[in-house]
Amino acid sequence: MADNAGNNDEQLPGNPMIDEDDEVDGIDEMFNNEEEDPEDEEGENLFGDDMERDYREQPELDQYSESGMDDASDIGSLSVNARRAAEREMAQRDQLFDDDALMYEDGDSEADSKRRGGRGRRDRRRREEDDDVAMEEDDIPVDILENIRGRSIRDHVSDEAVAREIERRFKNFLRSFHEKESKQMKYIQLIKAMVADNKESLEVSFADLSQDNGEQNISYFLPEAPNEMLTILDRAATDVVINMYPFYTRVCNEIKIRISHLPVEEDIRMLRQVHLNMLIRTSGVVTIASGILPQLAVVKYDCVACGYLLGPFVQQNDEEVRPTICPSCQGKGPFELNVENTVYHNYQRLTIQESPNKVAAGRLPRSKDVILLGDLCDSCKPGDEIEVTGVYTNNFDGSLNYKQGFPVFNTLIHANHITNKDKMASDQLTDEDIKQIRALSQDPNIAARVFASIAPSIYGHDDVKRAIALALFRGEAKNPGEKHRLRGDINVLLCGDPGTAKSQFLRYAAHIAPRSVLTTGQGASAVGLTAYVQRHPVTREWTLEAGAMVLADKGVCLIDEFDKMSDQDRTSIHEAMEQQSISISKAGIVTSLHARCTVIAASNPIGGRYNPTRTFAENVDLTEPILSRFDVLCVIRDSVDSVEDERLAKFVVGNHRQHHPDTVKEATRPDEEHEEDKIDERTGVRLIPQDLLRKYIIYAREKCHPTLGAQHSEKFSNIFAMMRKESMATGSVAITVRHVESMIRLSEAHAKLHLRTYVNDDDCSAATRIMLESFVNTQKASIMRQMKKTFSRYLTENRSANELLLYVLKQLVRNQMHYTAARAGGDAVIQNVSVAESEFIEKAKQLRIENVKPFYTSEIFANNNFIYDVTHKTIVQEIF
Repeated sequence: MADNAGNNDEQLPGNPMIDEDDEVDGIDEMFNNEEEDPEDEEGENLFGDDMERDYREQPELDQYSESGMDDASDIGSLSVNARRAAEREMAQRDQLFDDDALMYEDGDSEADSKRRGGRGRRDRRRREEDDDVAMEEDDIPVDILENIRGRSIRDHVSDEAVAREIERRFKNFLRSFHEKESKQMKYIQLIKAMVADNKESLEVSFADLSQDNGEQNISYFLPEAPNEMLTILDRAATDVVINMYPFYTRVCNEIKIRISHLPVEEDIRMLRQVHLNMLIRTSGVVTIASGILPQLAVVKYDCVACGYLLGPFVQQNDEEVRPTICPSCQGKGPFELNVENTVYHNYQRLTIQESPNKVAAGRLPRSKDVILLGDLCDSCKPGDEIEVTGVYTNNFDGSLNYKQGFPVFNTLIHANHITNKDKMASDQLTDEDIKQIRALSQDPNIAARVFASIAPSIYGHDDVKRAIALALFRGEAKNPGEKHRLRGDINVLLCGDPGTAKSQFLRYAAHIAPRSVLTTGQGASAVGLTAYVQRHPVTREWTLEAGAMVLADKGVCLIDEFDKMSDQDRTSIHEAMEQQSISISKAGIVTSLHARCTVIAASNPIGGRYNPTRTFAENVDLTEPILSRFDVLCVIRDSVDSVEDERLAKFVVGNHRQHHPDTVKEATRPDEEHEEDKIDERTGVRLIPQDLLRKYIIYAREKCHPTLGAQHSEKFSNIFAMMRKESMATGSVAITVRHVESMIRLSEAHAKLHLRTYVNDDDCSAATRIMLESFVNTQKASIMRQMKKTFSRYLTENRSANELLLYVLKQLVRNQMHYTAARAGGDAVIQNVSVAESEFIEKAKQLRIENVKPFYTSEIFANNNFIYDVTHKTIVQEIF
């Protein structure tokens, strides 16, 4: 009873209105602790009593049908390698490539395939599951990229779902893009080449993205939002490379995409507010290049108070990221940079200036700062002409705001891709261009065509055109043992009377040369031609800024009014013209810069006009050291000749009428297409179009490297000995050993003109003739005639018979005109001049030409207004 009483005492009295079971169920339901009902757990029995009957044996149904089986065949089963090769061949036939095919190479063995097969299948299955999950979660619509939904391009690209779709499409582009004429995967091959060279960036052509089989949406978004798009593309490229080469993270953690062949190029002076934060392409000459500095990329800090490691903080380009409070001790600093755990990348700053030949007259060349990061550093040097593709951004400059007094931003270009234009010029020649160039070189009259095509708007001056053409093709540089460099560039000096188109020749050479810098002697100083030292505005260290001859490295430096330079300034280019380097020893900088350029200079004689009774050295205010550095000296004289003057006037008038703006507008397009059908009136040869001539010069300079044979040394030595002997007697121009090297360079340039890999006798004859003509024309008038007889065998060598006969005939006509004018008086008007055929034949025999009949029927005879009178046996020239 007591126990029962105790139990009754422990039980608390409950609410008589609430059932005890209902109270427990309500509490369990509130805390989700409900116990399952045993009836619910057992469920409904879906199997009948005769369930096991469905699993009984049925032998008549456990046999395969033998129809379609060929057990008598001798063909065995395929091995794993054979099966994979067959599948790959069928995939190539159907142009189907799955991602798994990218994981294998053609030379993989069966063991390697088995070892990697499991891992490749697991990775592919995991990628497919991730993609399926992402698709199911987001339910991405088909037009997610195309439908901007009223947002700006930058906001649209920043959307996470859009970014994932761009990344997926770019991966497919890298894996599957191939050019129409080729079935090879272009970017897979480029990735393999990149990995073989351990590079950190992959070049993607904008033209490929914008093709029909490319990704046109990406090409549309890229120029408008370059920073966001390049981040997405870098991430996609890194995934593709890591999937192909899992251990490539040991070389670099992130692959950078470099965009090339952007279609529109902007001039530096045309960059405006519209271009801010856009992807642009511009070009210029590098004038200043800073050293390579480490820039913070991912920063970590140490709290000085408690030693806690803060970070990582991703550093932005334009502002410094610093912590404000320590999460461990809640202190506000100070914080010190943790040098060991901080990640750096390379940083270099360039200044590019507009190309001198692109700046309009009277305007100063503009310049712009360019920032290079990562593997772009040291991709160019001062003097290089480069093409930059990058993001045009602004940068806050406190000093600029202080000067201007209101918010002004400094602009710069964050480079994404850099191309050296010197290398690009020869690389951009298409197969069609090379085919045209090779076909042109097969023309037996190619030398005459090239010489006539040099400055076709200038009448006459064949010797000057010949010298400039060979200077543009240049000789072959030698550097035995990398110790002593022998220049291959040909230097030319033009000296003559005013109004003989000297400056026009220089401006034409600046236009046709692959790379050129044009300056004047009056406006050029010693440091402006060579190099000078200044403090860099960012690093405050002394840096070199390139002058005209350094900027013209591997090109042509054109100096007008050469005689107006001071002697001190002219002395500074002695080293640049022979050793082709500029030594600097200033402000603690001791270095040597390359100045491998051809120098073409023009000067006026003392007193304004050239005096033929004096030697060349007496006519020109230049010293012997500078004269000996010029390979060819061209004397341009304004001689009076009524026939030539008449033709010259007609030529000038015709040029002015043809190039008048109204005449150009009325010109029909079919006439423009027949530019290559133009014929030189004086020589009768067909001119080469200027675009094709420029490509021809580029190809010959880069691809042809002729060698000089031992059999030509005797000829050069004989010519040199004769020239030394004559120069000592006359005292006009000193002949030095440099003139032997000049003849070698001229012969190599003449061989390059024919795209030959060796120097033959014709090249040597042309070189000696040009050198002797240059030497003879610098003599006094009294000595010149005797010297022409001395060197007549070499001066007439390698000339066609028609050229020699025309020269002789013009001399006879000129003498006959003087005789007729003196006999008839000063007021007489001469309509025509006749020369006896017997005199002409006698002169021709002195040149060892026996048969002159073909000359009478030649084009050159008719083009010079000569008529052969058979009845009177005379040659008549009509004078208009």
